[in-house]
Amino acid sequence: MNDTDFHFDPVVFQPIGVIRTPYKESAPYQPIDGDEGDFRLVLDPIYEQGLKGLETFRYITVLYYLHRVEGDVELIVRPPWAGGVAVGVFASRAPNRPNPLGLSVVRLLGVEGNVVRVSGLDVYDGTPLLDIKPYVRELDSKADANYGWVEQFEDREHLILHIKGIPHEH
Repeated sequence: MNDTDFHFDPVVFQPIGVIRTPYKESAPYQPIDGDEGDFRLVLDPIYEQGLKGLETFRYITVLYYLHRVEGDVELIVRPPWAGGVAVGVFASRAPNRPNPLGLSVVRLLGVEGNVVRVSGLDVYDGTPLLDIKPYVRELDSKADANYGWVEQFEDREHLILHIKGIPHEH
């Protein structure tokens, strides 16, 4: 295979469960750790054994299918909080993507049978759950990570609040 060979068979994922949240019509842009409500990952019972040992982790990464995304994929996007700045979709966290996959890191609150209780999750109720992975500090946290193109703005601290999904006054 060379760098210009992009012919692949279709990739198909089978959800392993469903995500339950209080969000029926709107959801935050990012997970909010202290968000109030019932946030659960309900796995198909056939996957329950796969949860063994998960309760020993403090955080988990949740991967899901953005099943309610509407509209065309745009390769250049303008994040609503960025004052009209245009960036590539891959330099953003815009939901309209070539593959509408979501990823959130959340606090693990408990595991009971095939149900995983978590902190605030930024998805609609009924979102298809694709995978769960443990969040491991040394593997998943990069101390030298930055805010990329957002760092060029004078009001970057305000924009970072938007990126993090933290409610604030404008």
